[in-house]
Amino acid sequence: MSQQEALEQIRRGAEEILVESELVERLKTGKPLRVKAGFDPTAPDLHLGHTVLLNKLRQFQDLGHEAIFLIGDFTGMIGDPTGKNITRKPLTRDEVIENAKTYEQQIFKILDPEKTLVMFNSSWMNEMSAADLIQLAAKHTVARMLERDDFNKRYGSGQPIAIHEFLYPLVQGYDSVALKADVELGGTDQKFNLLVGRQLQEAYGQKPQTVLTMPILEGLDGVQKMSKSLGNYIGIADAPDEMFGKLMSISDDLMWRYFELLSFRPLSEISKLRQQMEEGRNPRDIKFELGVEIVERFHTRQAAEQAQQNFVERFQKGAMPDDMPKVELVADAGGIPIANALKDAGLTSSTSESMRMIRQGAVKLDGEKISDAKLRLDPDHEFVCQVGKRRFAQVRIVSA
Repeated sequence: MSQQEALEQIRRGAEEILVESELVERLKTGKPLRVKAGFDPTAPDLHLGHTVLLNKLRQFQDLGHEAIFLIGDFTGMIGDPTGKNITRKPLTRDEVIENAKTYEQQIFKILDPEKTLVMFNSSWMNEMSAADLIQLAAKHTVARMLERDDFNKRYGSGQPIAIHEFLYPLVQGYDSVALKADVELGGTDQKFNLLVGRQLQEAYGQKPQTVLTMPILEGLDGVQKMSKSLGNYIGIADAPDEMFGKLMSISDDLMWRYFELLSFRPLSEISKLRQQMEEGRNPRDIKFELGVEIVERFHTRQAAEQAQQNFVERFQKGAMPDDMPKVELVADAGGIPIANALKDAGLTSSTSESMRMIRQGAVKLDGEKISDAKLRLDPDHEFVCQVGKRRFAQVRIVSA
């Protein structure tokens, strides 16, 4: 691959490259670059939103560069304040360690383990003395910290900012110093922190890293960023049928966003698929190709093809899953409200979501659409409850 082709591969899907001319100079040397991407182990499972950075890291690997997957076990105990209007509750050391174990198991679904250096930032931060930390803090100013949008808004509105939150971008930036990173990857919301890394490297006499920001992947709703707390995520540990079904639920417009940021296909192939849709090919069939590619990445080709077949049988032919969970709920003589039953069966996250799904016509009982949000399910009966296209449960109501 020529240098220009390599640069085009690096640019793919990227929001910004700061400073691109510096990256070009680095590439001209022909030396492998140290490319860093950091992840705080704040939850045990990664989702497809996280893989946007992992995919880019894999591209750098394929181009012959050194990939550093940095687990922020130290920063995870501070809590990233990015985008937050309140101080985050720090995680305990035990929570961070437990979550970090699962990250190591999951990342090699994408990264080449032979070409990946897994590091923990506690390796150098635990060795830093109080005096060292003060010297680090002296290399940045409060004024610069308040240039960060979320800090600025909180300060302006009188929302408290804890001192330890200022340490987060400093520690993330120092990670780049400790690793002598040539390139650091991050989401667009991390731009300020990534630039702190550049500044600190200069302060420590190093050549500043190139910062490459990637877009934040929208979740299944196509509006908000993919997040487990919002329930709009696809976990990379999801079962094949669940993963495939979720991918099929995205809109046709969002499908192209997922192709660009998640697919490993050449852009020329994706362009051909777009043209095929414009010429009349069913978008569902193109989405099938995306679904099979993603499921295969985290499972197997056979599992991906079986998931597609199961999807066709279940949702195009109206079949219900054979392996739906069985739930037993207790109710008094008056029965249990449908909204509560859906929540307690694990089909919705709350009764308010249940009500919303009923209003949207997305709830079925024994195959019949439900429109009465006040419906109560009588004791000593069994029902097949369905929410949306993918969530099923066999619910038995028993008397209290």
